Amino acid sequence: MDQVLQWVSTYGYGAIFVLLLLGIVGLPVPDETLLVFCGYLIFKGTLRPVPAFLTALAGSWCGISVSYTIGRALGAGAVSRYGRGLHLTEERLAQVHRWFDRAGHWALAIGYFIAGLRHLTAIVAGMSKLEFRSFAAYAWSGGAVWVATFVILGYTLGEKWRTIAEMVHRDVGFASLALLVAVGAALILRHFLHRRAAASAGLSAKD
Repeated sequence: MDQVLQWVSTYGYGAIFVLLLLGIVGLPVPDETLLVFCGYLIFKGTLRPVPAFLTALAGSWCGISVSYTIGRALGAGAVSRYGRGLHLTEERLAQVHRWFDRAGHWALAIGYFIAGLRHLTAIVAGMSKLEFRSFAAYAWSGGAVWVATFVILGYTLGEKWRTIAEMVHRDVGFASLALLVAVGAALILRHFLHRRAAASAGLSAKD
């Protein structure tokens, strides 16, 4: 983490853009800590508020758009080349698309605040062939709120930024783990209930 912060201190806006882009795509960059540190550098007068915010925003927008593009490209390729082996069909992609039409759009915005999820939601959005205009409306709005939240936090806390940044990084990790456990438990429960319903239907048919 210290190396990442050193790059920001040395190279300024360029480092912010590149690091956030790579972090959103999925590389191990402490994104929230970086943004809080940017807020602190604004507090110190090292960075100017508007360029820092716009640079961070551009990095997050480009990163999430790259993830979307990867999903869109790999989705089409997987169906045409490896669809049977991966059990990936046009029908399944259509189901994912319908899911995004119902609720998935909001996952693009909320996913920014869940480590390990933001780039996955964009990849799934691309694979589901979600229109870029719709993707950008939710993902970019979420990115703006996410960037503003942590930059303002770093600016407001000033010299206490490091303690809070470590706390945020830890809590975001816990929240992500809790979400993954909850999703896994829900899938297992759904599978169990489905099998139970199928077994009950089989017994009823025999009667």
